[in-house]
Amino acid sequence: MTAKRKTKGAYMISAVAEMYEIHPQTLRLYEREGLLKPSRTEGNTRLYTDEDLERLEFILNLARDLGVNIAGIAIILQMRERMEEMNRQMQGFVEYVRSEMLSHINRAAGPQSKSAMVPLRKPMIVRTGSTSVKNQAARIQPKP
Repeated sequence: MTAKRKTKGAYMISAVAEMYEIHPQTLRLYEREGLLKPSRTEGNTRLYTDEDLERLEFILNLARDLGVNIAGIAIILQMRERMEEMNRQMQGFVEYVRSEMLSHINRAAGPQSKSAMVPLRKPMIVRTGSTSVKNQAARIQPKP
């Protein structure tokens, strides 16, 4: 379910409740259960950001469309956050491995390097009158 949002900024609880056709008490319940964490003004008024609204849309999708209860929603949100953190860690690890490989290749290819790199020849397929895949594979020869 997507509400109509035209501007960026913060929304008060009454506006959010009206946009998503839910009771303000439901939003307060979601906050009490730790599902939503709106910011507060000095006067203690709840302000929902666009990120809060995206999270609310996800919560409402789980509750309304899939019939998930509050405890289930909390578990799903927690697992989702863990997966995002694991993804960030994995991307960091991949970047680390990539940079280590590049630095190793650069060291190995340097002018002071004693290791020699031998270029590989690409195989060339030589076709004769036969169309058999088995016969074609047997005729693969390296390019001179």
